[in-house]
Parts: sequence; C-alpha cells; structure tokens
Amino acid sequence: MRTISGKILKNLGWKITGDFAGLKKSVTIFAPHTAHIDAIYGKLGFTELGVNFKFLSKKELFFFPMNLVMKKFGSIPVRGVKGQNAIYQAADLLNNSEELHIVVSPEGWIKRVTSWNKGFYYMALKARVPIVVSYLDYEKKEMGVKEIIYDISDFKSVMKQINTIYKDVKGKNPKQFALQEID
Repeated sequence: MRTISGKILKNLGWKITGDFAGLKKSVTIFAPHTAHIDAIYGKLGFTELGVNFKFLSKKELFFFPMNLVMKKFGSIPVRGVKGQNAIYQAADLLNNSEELHIVVSPEGWIKRVTSWNKGFYYMALKARVPIVVSYLDYEKKEMGVKEIIYDISDFKSVMKQINTIYKDVKGKNPKQFALQEID
C-alpha cells in the first residue's frame, strides 16, 4: 500500500486489484453504485492506484456548502446543455490534459436501473480514449480495475463486454444493481 488511502482500505479489509496499465487518459466507469459510501471507497481506491482522476457529478450536488466538499473530493459538476453537456466537457478535459481519467458511474443513480446512461461511451468515443472498467465488490471486499476496453467502435459490443465483466460483481445493496439491457 503506497498511500494513506491504501492503509485505510487495508484496515477496512479491502483489497485493490488491477491497474491502469500505464494509460495516461481514459473514461473510467465505476460500478456497481448502490450506496452513497461507494464514492468514498472509490476516492480511496483511485488514490491508491496512483492515477490522476476526476469524478463527474450532477451539478445539482454543487450547492453551498456541499460544493466545497464536492470540489475537494475531486468532482466536476456537469449539466445537460446542448453543445456543452457532460460529453463535450469530458472530451475537452481529456483533450486538454496530459494525464487524466474521468470517472463516471454509468448507472447514474444508487437505485436499480436497467438503462445505463450512455454518456460514458460517447465521452470515450469523442475523446478517442479507452474505457477502463473499474469495480467495487462488497462480497469479495475488492475494488480496482477489471478490464480496459480499447476497441470502442460499437456500442452494443462494448455493452456486452461490460455486462460480462460485471455479471458476478456484488454491490453493497446487490438488489439495486442491474446490468444494461441490450436489445
């Protein structure tokens, strides 16, 4: 364990697995997201992995004094304005950085959803970066990187890979986690 974050996780019984394989930039998905505490564990885990990262969070969470906490936490507010939405914001951040990993919870909520927000895919496509599939498994007390998807040319294929990767991962509230439905 290289950081205080790593020591905290170790003391809590968590194990970090995988790494970013030297990647300088990515869109990183983080799932399952079934409890608010997931964000704290995610922050600790990404810090221990030693990568430069920013979380994308809904702009509604950036009210005083919560905005101070969110910014300190490494979150960036995003909104859905045509031409300036989260996809464009993330692509601009990635294109203007030497090293950055944008972390997104594709489920968008801590409740059960079967239709994930596809924005993470379009962010990666627009910025021409791979998708890092990271996870938080409460049953195994593991977190880290499961896989890196380099070929992101087809959304359906990417989602099938992601579903396979996450199929046995258990969130804090497992009944609240669902994989993306693919037609």
